[in-house]
Amino acid sequence: MRKEERFKHVIEYFLEAMPVAETELHHRNPYELLVSVILSAQCTDKRVNQLTPPLFATYPTTEQLAKASIEEIFEYIKSCSYPNNKAKHLSGMAKMLVADFGSEVPADIKELQKLPGVGRKTANVIASVIYNQPAMAVDTHVFRVAARIGLTHKAKTPLETEKQLVKHIPEELIARAHHWLILHGRYVCLARKPMCAKCGLSGFCKFFEKEAKKNGKNN
Repeated sequence: MRKEERFKHVIEYFLEAMPVAETELHHRNPYELLVSVILSAQCTDKRVNQLTPPLFATYPTTEQLAKASIEEIFEYIKSCSYPNNKAKHLSGMAKMLVADFGSEVPADIKELQKLPGVGRKTANVIASVIYNQPAMAVDTHVFRVAARIGLTHKAKTPLETEKQLVKHIPEELIARAHHWLILHGRYVCLARKPMCAKCGLSGFCKFFEKEAKKNGKNN
């Protein structure tokens, strides 16, 4: 199957099966999403959603978070992964937003990446979710699922994966496609044991094709 044809089938499937695809991180504004995405690095969205309500109740604005000490922030996020580093990142991010961006979360990906704790993936999430830009954020789910299906080929880094995906996905669907792949990886195409029998993509999935051939040879 040609790559263009595979993309066409995958996009058509998700448009029908998952017309609405959004982040599972709870947020009410750009500031809250930025904090949540920073916290979500190597941590589940479920855990982040559990610890952010008291954090946002105490620090509802960027200015208030900027005034908090690293130690104070740590107490609210200590149940997530790497809380020491993330407390430092949140403190630095808030201070920079206030000092350099007038407390407004920037829309530009390069500007976003100047903030402590914000890499390309986080910047792309903010750009796509908040500002509806055609940005493809690549996390472990997107990286794994895209390769398994056959949407990417020999992509060794998240950036290589991002470039290959945006090349073949219509611009107006890129932001949604990010969530399609994440949610599919989270609930169907699991890392250790993909649920191929329940997957609607099996008819045009490279991984499924290989597994079917392998099982056929073994029988």
